[in-house]
Amino acid sequence: MSSNIRPLKKQKIRQENEKTILDAAEKVFAEAGYGGATMQLIADVAGLPKANLHYYFPTKEALYRQVVQNIFDVWLQAAAVFDNATGPAEALGAYIDAKMEISRRHPAGSKVWASEVMHRAPVIQDYLETTLVDWTNDRIKVIQSWVEAGLMDAVDPRHLLYMIWATTQHYADFNHQIETLNDAQPLSDAQWQNAKRSVKRIILKGIGVPESELSKL
Repeated sequence: MSSNIRPLKKQKIRQENEKTILDAAEKVFAEAGYGGATMQLIADVAGLPKANLHYYFPTKEALYRQVVQNIFDVWLQAAAVFDNATGPAEALGAYIDAKMEISRRHPAGSKVWASEVMHRAPVIQDYLETTLVDWTNDRIKVIQSWVEAGLMDAVDPRHLLYMIWATTQHYADFNHQIETLNDAQPLSDAQWQNAKRSVKRIILKGIGVPESELSKL
């Protein structure tokens, strides 16, 4: 029995250390950028020896890529609602809800992604050209099928996705501005719920979702 417990304990310790490192790296990369971040600074924020970072992530680039992949994986999971939804109101409504919640809970990760892309993706361009392109093309096909079925207006699916990304991620990337305009306070739970309802209604009404569907949101 004890021989089985030891590997499980080691695995748990490894998972906890990796999470601590990734959480610290997300914050440091968001604030300092890839160029300004150092493994020593990340280790200091994580409260771990620098050697621990190199044990789990041999290079800064490897750690950075994992941080970027993590936030993208969270976004991919948010879009899983497309697969079984009956139409745009259900799918896009749930997608917007999920993306808004991600912006609330993972603002640093979103900022890392935004900074990387604004600098022409020097580290993750290959990821954009493969995973992101394939995922986006799949979502475009689904949205186009709703257009052809008359479930929404004939808008360009690509630009609809861009609008959803820009709007939902604004709450992470520009959270300081939002807090400043909110009497220097973070949005409350009630304000977040109102923000979700407002964004969903504005976008879904803009693509012609019937009022009967909007009232269910």
